[in-house]
This record gives sequence, C-alpha cells and structure tokens, in this order.
Amino acid sequence: MNIPLAVQCERITKQYRHFQLQDVDLSLEQGTVMGLVGPNGAGKSTILRIIMGLLGPDAGSVKVLGHSMPDHQIAAKRNIGFIAEDMRLYESQTIDFHMGFLKSIFVSWDDEYAATLLRRFDLIREQKVKGLSHGQRVKTTLMLALARRPNLLVFDEPTTGLDPAVRKEVLDEMMNALEEETRSILFSSHNTLDIEQISDYITFIYGGRIIESKNKEDFLDGWRRLRLTNMHSSQLPNLPNIKDAQQSGQLCTVTVNDFDDTIPKEFTNAGLSVDSIERLTLEEIFLSNVNFAKGNMNKDLTL
Repeated sequence: MNIPLAVQCERITKQYRHFQLQDVDLSLEQGTVMGLVGPNGAGKSTILRIIMGLLGPDAGSVKVLGHSMPDHQIAAKRNIGFIAEDMRLYESQTIDFHMGFLKSIFVSWDDEYAATLLRRFDLIREQKVKGLSHGQRVKTTLMLALARRPNLLVFDEPTTGLDPAVRKEVLDEMMNALEEETRSILFSSHNTLDIEQISDYITFIYGGRIIESKNKEDFLDGWRRLRLTNMHSSQLPNLPNIKDAQQSGQLCTVTVNDFDDTIPKEFTNAGLSVDSIERLTLEEIFLSNVNFAKGNMNKDLTL
C-alpha cells in the first residue's frame, strides 16, 4: 500500500555565491518523523525554507501536502506549523495577544488544546514576550504552532540553546503531536541525540548534498566497528562497504556499513583476527558518513 507523502522534493538545487544545494531528493511519508542532521552550513535551513516556500529553488520540484511550492504555498501553509530558530514574536505583546491573533487567521485553532499546552509548558497568558526567557519563547512558539492542529510540522533547530529540562519538554510535545496518525514532522538539528530520540527516518546532509537517508533502525543496525589484530601485516579485504580503516601497529579498527555475518569471515580469511564487533551511535555513524563524503569530494576536486 502506498502511503501518501507529506513532503516530496525532487532534484532541488539552489545556488549561492559560496554555497550550492545540489540535486536534493527528499520524501516524508504522512504520519512519520524525519530528522535532518548536518553541521552548521550544511544546507538544512535552505532545504526547509524551500519546502516552506520562503525560497524558490533554481531547479527541481517541491510538493507539500499535495501542493506545488512555492506557487501554491498559501493553500499548503493552512496546514503547516513552522518554527525556526530566528523567528520573532512581538516583544511588547502578551502570549494571549499572539494566541488571539492566530485564532483570527486559522479556523483550525483549538482553544482547549492551547490551554492544555499552556499548562504543560508553565506559560502565563498575560506575560509579555519581552519578559520571557529563551526556553519560554521556544515553548510559546511551539504552543502557537501546535494549537492550530496542522497536518505537517516543520522545525528548524527547535532545541538550540535549550537547557536539558526544556529540551525534553519540547521533544515530548513533538512526539505527543503524532497521536493523530496523519500528522508528520520534519525537523533539523545538529544534535544527534534529539534526532535519534524521536525520528523514524534520518537524512544526513553535508556540503549541500544528501549523503544518506533511510529508516533510523536501518542506520543503527547496519553499521559496525570491527577491532582487529593484524599479526602478519595482511592486506585488508577489498570490501565496498568499508567506510574507514585505522591501523596502529598490529591493531586495526575498521568501520563498515551494510553489515552482515559474512563480513567478519572476510577479515579472518584475509589473515586478521577479529577481537570485537561494536555497534555505533548515530553520532558516530554521521561522522563516518561525513568523513567518507569529504574524501569523495576531495577526490572530485583533484580530478
């Protein structure tokens, strides 16, 4: 059965003077969470702004909730809740003012849900924005986005600068939002712990390119670190899924993806002994992907 797509990007490109987003293919099924992981400047925010219709791609196509972007962004945005790190509220106005303002625009506004979120986040309607801490501002913008009951939530670095307690509140409420099976979340972060905690799918971005995108469990199950002893200075087997190899004397550490039970035998058949096989964290998988991508990019530059 084909699950409808909340977001579908096909070969989108955006050129800047010192940066290029290159042939990005990205799809998000309804009812799922996708985390975009990448260092600052990788292109995460550019992708999200193109999806939101705030930027037009130089090439490629974007559909959000079935609407072509940016041409039909007004129709799409009726059902999108967007939060970005640099979003600003009216400093001299209260939280209640912002709630009333959005209620006057969006017929989907849910008063009861908004009141519930205020209680959960310990927010006071009458408090002015200028008196809010950073964490309170983030919780306020999240409440304003969620209370509209949108079908798609798009968050650009929603947990940046938050203390651990507030970050947990934000992530928990993002997960609560998925109680409706048709609601989807697309969010970016350079914090792999946040991504690992709530994502169904993970997309690694580096240098304006998607370097890998798949189900979270496939990432975690498919990567291994092998610690080997190379007593006879044997040559490593020529395996396409070796992503990194480090040797110090007789000790060798090899990182592989697409792991299966035949791989250790390849090393023992080559004359090495396998001392241990370890799983990788999502952060280690991301760094291995980035290092591999860097090596390929450097090769391209020298051709």
